[in-house]
Amino acid sequence: MGFSGRAPYDRGLMAQRPRDLGTPIDRNLALELVRVTEGAAMAAARHMGRNQKETADQAAVDSMRRSLGFVDMDGVVVIGEGEKDEAPMLYIGEQVGNGNPPEVDVAVDPIDGTRLVARGIPGGIATVALAERGSMFHTHLHYMEKLIVGPAAAKVIDITAPVAQNLKRIAKAEDRRVEDLTVVVLDRERHEGLLEEIRSAGARVKLIMDGDVAAGLMAAMEHRTGIDALMGIGGAPEAVLAACGIKCIGGGMQARIWVGETERGVQEREGKHAGDVLELDDLVAGDNVFFAATGITSGELLEGVRFLGEDRCHTQSLVMRSYSGTARYIEAEHNLAKLRRRRDPVELASKGEARPAPGG
Repeated sequence: MGFSGRAPYDRGLMAQRPRDLGTPIDRNLALELVRVTEGAAMAAARHMGRNQKETADQAAVDSMRRSLGFVDMDGVVVIGEGEKDEAPMLYIGEQVGNGNPPEVDVAVDPIDGTRLVARGIPGGIATVALAERGSMFHTHLHYMEKLIVGPAAAKVIDITAPVAQNLKRIAKAEDRRVEDLTVVVLDRERHEGLLEEIRSAGARVKLIMDGDVAAGLMAAMEHRTGIDALMGIGGAPEAVLAACGIKCIGGGMQARIWVGETERGVQEREGKHAGDVLELDDLVAGDNVFFAATGITSGELLEGVRFLGEDRCHTQSLVMRSYSGTARYIEAEHNLAKLRRRRDPVELASKGEARPAPGG
């Protein structure tokens, strides 16, 4: 397409260009999303180990919302911090981005593993994902049963089959024995029966306190993490976020809505059926999916934020794109003084305040 003599970076022209669904979303969004998760991770990391979940989460939310406002996209939060009357920022249905194309669904979890960060336990991450508008699964129900594996076993899993049968299929696909497999499971009382089935089949178990987005990614990257599968019931929003990352990796995932006794009314209003199997494409459709995460507390997936002195800090991030199948690990060192100088005028302007003159 010609630019009629206008510069290719002309924002007005870019806003007028039609975008068909077969066109991959601009890959430069990947780096923009990393900036979003880096900021949230650095903000949350200041509160690591202080046992203040809400304070840490609010710091991450504030940073993520501010950064998303600069991203070149017309985004709507599909997976967020809650409903509009529950969450003042990053609520479901909130518009984010600078309003330019592309139109996208956005999923956020400013802290996956809030308790982990509050207690200084490994594994907390900041994460965000996006995909074409209308492609992400949405429900007001809180939980899903999940089964996640890496690329080698992606085509052999069946969430309706017995645990032992799935483990045999996974082992065969990975050319190993069941005894060689490691399954990650949230440490919850509801999983006692599941844990007994896994152990009886001969597989090993890794229990985690929280953070099942990170755990899902670890299960899909068995060559790197040594985790072969995630099984059990966790958050429904986290399932969609994990699905975005797993689609980029090429892993396999199935899920089923899990309905608590207090959620029957919500289930009926939405017309969701607990027994229906949701495939990866049901959770996030299409091939234009981006996923980014930055470590807050050091874990097996990502290193956490390290404050280095002299107003500097180090972060490690993972950014992936389903269109290319590329996963990048990004190590960054940040000059916090410069970041503050860039941020403060923007915050003052957003509040309608003038920045004080030097010496004023």
